[in-house]
Amino acid sequence: MDIELADGVVTLLVRHRIKQGRDQEYETWLRQIIAKARTYPGHLGIDVVRGHHAGLALFTSVLRFASTGQLQQWLDSDDRRDLVQQARPLLADGDQTEINAEREFWFTPPESGAPTPPPRWKQACVTFLVILPLTFLVPLLWKPLFAGWPWLGGYVQANVLITLSIVLLVVYVFMPRVTRLFSQWLQARPVG
Repeated sequence: MDIELADGVVTLLVRHRIKQGRDQEYETWLRQIIAKARTYPGHLGIDVVRGHHAGLALFTSVLRFASTGQLQQWLDSDDRRDLVQQARPLLADGDQTEINAEREFWFTPPESGAPTPPPRWKQACVTFLVILPLTFLVPLLWKPLFAGWPWLGGYVQANVLITLSIVLLVVYVFMPRVTRLFSQWLQARPVG
C-alpha cells in the first residue's frame, strides 16, 4: 500500500470485526501489535475504540505517525505483515485500513453501515468539557514563565502560546481519551 499524502502527521485507521467468541484471543494479539508499533520511528500514539457492529465485536484502532514515510515503513514492515497474518483467523472481514492526513477521528462513525455521528449538541458538550478546564489551567502554568520573561507575556505572544498549548493538549492528549470514555453516551440513541 503506497501513501500519496502531504508530509505531516498522518493517521491510520484500522477496523477489525472479530469472529464470535474470539474476542479474548484478539485482545491478546492487539496488545502484541500495539507494543510492536510503538517501537517504530515516528509513532505518536494509538487509541483503540471497542464497540459492536452487526452482532460482532468491532475494534477501531487509530494510529498516528509523524510522517507519511514513517507510516509507510510500519505498513510495509515484516512485523506488521506477520502479526496481521496471525490475526486473520480471528477476523470476520479481514484487515480493514484507511489512511487519512487529518489529525483525528474524534466523532467520525467507524464505517458507513455503523451508527451516524453523535448529535452536534453531544459533540459540543464533550468538547466543552475538555477545553474549559484547560482554559483555566494552561494560563496558570505559563504564568511563571511570563513573569520571568515579560516580553513573552505580551498580549499577542501570551495568547499564541496559551492557545497553541490548549490545541495541542486537546488534539493529542485529551480528546481521544475523553471521546473513548464517553463513547457509550455519544452513540446512545433515544428510545422511540
